[in-house]
Order: sequence, then C-alpha cells, then structure tokens
Amino acid sequence: MQSYVESNNDAMSKNQTNILYILNDHQAYYGHSQVKRPVFDKLAGEGILFENAYTACPLCGPARRSMLTGLYPHNHGEYQNDDNHPYDKDLYLDIMAGSNYEQYYFGKWHAGTGDALEHNCTGFNYPSYNNPYTKPEYKAYLKELNLPEPEVFVEHNFWDYPNMAGKIIKQDGDWCNEHASGMMVTPKETHESFFLAYLAKKKLKELSEIKGSGPFSMRVDFWGPHQPYFPTREFAAMYNPNDINLPESLRENVYTNNKPEIYQVEHNKGLHEDGRLIYPSALEDSQWRQILARCYAQITQVDAAAGIILDALREYGFEENTLVILSTDHGDAVACHGGHFDKASYMPDELIHIPMAIRCPGVIPSGQTSKHFVSNMDIGATILDAADLKYPNPVNGRSILEINKDSSVPWRDFIVCETHGHWGNHIGRALITDKYKFIFNENQINELYDRKAAPSELNNLAVKEDFQDICCQMLNWLKEWASETNDFKLLALLAEYQK
Repeated sequence: MQSYVESNNDAMSKNQTNILYILNDHQAYYGHSQVKRPVFDKLAGEGILFENAYTACPLCGPARRSMLTGLYPHNHGEYQNDDNHPYDKDLYLDIMAGSNYEQYYFGKWHAGTGDALEHNCTGFNYPSYNNPYTKPEYKAYLKELNLPEPEVFVEHNFWDYPNMAGKIIKQDGDWCNEHASGMMVTPKETHESFFLAYLAKKKLKELSEIKGSGPFSMRVDFWGPHQPYFPTREFAAMYNPNDINLPESLRENVYTNNKPEIYQVEHNKGLHEDGRLIYPSALEDSQWRQILARCYAQITQVDAAAGIILDALREYGFEENTLVILSTDHGDAVACHGGHFDKASYMPDELIHIPMAIRCPGVIPSGQTSKHFVSNMDIGATILDAADLKYPNPVNGRSILEINKDSSVPWRDFIVCETHGHWGNHIGRALITDKYKFIFNENQINELYDRKAAPSELNNLAVKEDFQDICCQMLNWLKEWASETNDFKLLALLAEYQK
C-alpha cells in the first residue's frame, strides 16, 4: 500500500472541516415506522435526509469494507463475513493519514482482518466482531463511573445456548451477538453504546483543550442495535408490546408466493426445521410484538447514545465546523417475509434500505430531503471530499457532497446492491429505480416489485407475462452496470441466463 504523506501535503489547509461518522449496526428501519429516533430526526432536520439510501451489501463485513474502500464487494474481495481478504485496495483511513487529520476510531470493526488501529487510527478497536464487554478499557470505565457489571434478562433465545431463556446472564463470550431478546437489567450506562459515547465525548473534550490542534476525523461504530436486543428498562418502557404493529410481510408464505428459495432459509433455534423456515411462524403474534418492542427500544437507546456525542460537539465548540454522517451498515430482517430473525441471502428492502442523514453547517443547507440514490459505499469518498482528498484510483462510490455543490451534476438513475450469500453461497444483485426494484438471483426465481404500489414486496411481478419487458430492461441495465463496475461474475451469469 502506497504512502500518502507526500502526495497529500498539498491538500492541507487551515480551518479544515472536522468529520464525525456515527455508524449503527444492523438496524431495523424500512417498514418499522413506530421506531422513535429523535436524535437522528433532529440531525436530518439540520442537514439532509436521504430517502433512497441503500447498503452496498446486506452483510456486515462486505458492507464495512465497501465503506472503507468505496468499492463494491466484487471489487474489494470481502464477499462474506470474516473472509479476511487481504487489504489490497486503498482505505480512506490510510489516505487520511497523509493529511494533517488526527483519526479516532471507537467501536466495532468487522471489516476483515486486523483492526482500525492498524490503519492510522487511535481509540478503542479490536479485530473482527469481538465483544466490548470483556475488554480492559470497558472494565476501567465501569470502575471510573462506579457502575456494576452488565447483566441481561433473556426473554427469547434463538441461539444454541442451553437454558438461556428466562435467566439473567452476562455477555462474556468471545462476541456479544447472541440471537436473543430481552432486557438489560443494569443501568443504561453499562450498555456498549453509552460506553462508546463516553469515550468519544472524552476525546472531544481533550481536543477542545489543545490549542492549535488540527482537524480530526472520528468514527464511532456501535455494536447495536444489532441483536441481541437488550435495551435497558428505561428504553423498554417506551414501547408497549401490545401497541406494536406487525409487519405486513410477517404472514407471507414464502413457499407459495413466488419467492426464490433463499427466503426459505432460516437457522435460528425454534424458527426452522432442517434449516428451513417454519411456516406459519412458530411464534405467536404476542411473542413477535415483544421481540419488536425490544428491538425498537434498543434502536432508541443507541440513538440516545449518539445524542451524547452530538451534544459534546456543540458543548466543546466543534458543531459549526464538523461534517456529521449518521447511518447504518445494513438493515434487519426481523419479523419479515414469513417470520425471520437476523438475515440471510435474500434482499428485501428491510435488509438493504437504510437510514442516512448528513449535516454540515455552512456547507449543507438545513431541512433538506433528497430522493437521490446514495449508498454507504459513498461514505469513504464523501469523507475524503470533506478533507480535500480523494482516492488515488477509480472507485464505485461518489462523494455525496457533490449533490449539494452543483445541482446540475448528473447523479445516478438507479442504485445496485449485491450479495454473495449468507448461510451459504448465492449471487444476487438488486437494482432499484424510482418505480421498480428488480433482483437477479443465481439459479432461482428473479424478483420485480412496484415500489410505489406494493412497498411490502408481496407481489412478485417477475413471474407475470405483462412485466417481462420491464424485466428485460432491468436485466440490460444490470448488464451495463456489471460492465462498468467489472462485475465479471454477474456478466457470466447473465450471459448464460440470456441464452
């Protein structure tokens, strides 16, 4: 990997914009209108809310590598979680190191081998998925704030831990990703998101006390609201399970409703039989409502932790000169399309349509809502643009700041999301336009949905004769996109499919 120190010196300037990137993990968003996110909503009102934001891939590792490189997974090589493909592409973290920016990283990595500390960052970061609750920095935090060891009460257990449901446990494993839901019975400050917010706030305070300090780039990657859904009682009380509206697609029969076989895959205990989704759902509606109530409460809790960081920006005098990005790596399939938990290789909007808001006072006018198609793959290019830097080689992502700089600049007519599978190998590509969403599935039924008329994606138009011309057009656009982005795997599949 080349050194950027000399090549980027000419980009250094006084009064450079600070950068704060807050990333949630695996967040239920599309189709979940009852979630309370006051911090996100306030940030969006002070900048731009992107209504058509999508992930590059609905899986942590590939999506996070796309954020770092500005490339689709088929170009950066991290196809599935923990593939640990070598870092043979440029990471924006390494490029930033050649400028006068100080880089801080607090939270989850899960973007492949190594960690952020190996890419010119300081802070709290460990390899792979990992578990913040077992780390010495977290133990020191508990001691400093006189907090108890965190404990959670498990209401629903979908993982292969014996006798976990109905018990109080500690999250002391190698990772904190139990497939479960319930409540954290210790104070909210014991939750990982408040721990990370504390570290970020502490660093901002330190920076405010250093005279003549240069610009900073800070990234905070929460482990939540990814399951396990363990909000504290304070946030759980905000959602009465009896008031939760169940997703329309919960009752979809994915075996008879013209869905590809990937929708039948399920591996969570109690929800599958021999790796296939049990239908009708093995859970009662009341159980799903309780699970969703905990899921929503955890989203609100993580939102509140983000608010601590944003309040610190203002308190320490950084708000007016900081670009803030708040988004997530991908969505959550909880309770959708027959009653899933977690995710798999399918690509409904519950998994790929993500929240994204950006604020930059003096650069981005407040109160905007944009229908431009954007991706979290654009984040790296956006951060570099704010720092007057760029990737040295062509990338697939674009700086979202371009949208605000010049309204005449042509933008995307559609966005593409890709998967290489989860719980098995599968090649899938989703192409989203203003009106339609088309999904090409390797050796399985393709999908076409009318985004306006049937947003729950229960009516697959790809199997209907009247929509074959539209499917052909979508396939042609996918072919052009694959040629432009060097998606040779897809090109080969399309050539075989269109014979």
